[in-house]
Amino acid sequence: MRKKLLQGFSLIEMLIVIGILGLLAVALLVTINPIAQIQKSNDAQRKNDLAQFKRALDLYYNDNGRYPVSSVDFKIVISGSSIEWGGSWLPYMNKIPKDPVGGHVYQYYAPATANGQTYYLYANLERGAKDPQSCNSGNVCTSISSGGAGFPAANSCGGTCNYAITSPNVNP
Repeated sequence: MRKKLLQGFSLIEMLIVIGILGLLAVALLVTINPIAQIQKSNDAQRKNDLAQFKRALDLYYNDNGRYPVSSVDFKIVISGSSIEWGGSWLPYMNKIPKDPVGGHVYQYYAPATANGQTYYLYANLERGAKDPQSCNSGNVCTSISSGGAGFPAANSCGGTCNYAITSPNVNP
């Protein structure tokens, strides 16, 4: 009977094993940093979305000799109607991209003074300064801060507008 009692693990041994497994799990989470990975994924999606939108704008320019105008709420305007982010813009895009995170929005601005020859696309990169492609070390893009009247506000992207794609004749 005594031999049967000595075959299992003691409570102390079980607690030690659980403690070690817990420490390993915490170390793994710190190494992987899932929140940073999600932010990196969202930022990659934003860059891809704006690159696709840029290609559609270039096609539109080739067909019309100018870029489309922007609305007062920084959306694209075609034939007098503002197209919502996520809406259709045929034949150039089946669906205009929409920011992957709720509360964040893309901004399209085409200055009226540029006669359809200039546009700016802005987004908020969640990783900010950690992303080497962000404007101005993760701060607001220079074009917004020095652009003056008509440009989107520095935080109108759902956070700091710190990423931009522009027409070839201007800098973000």
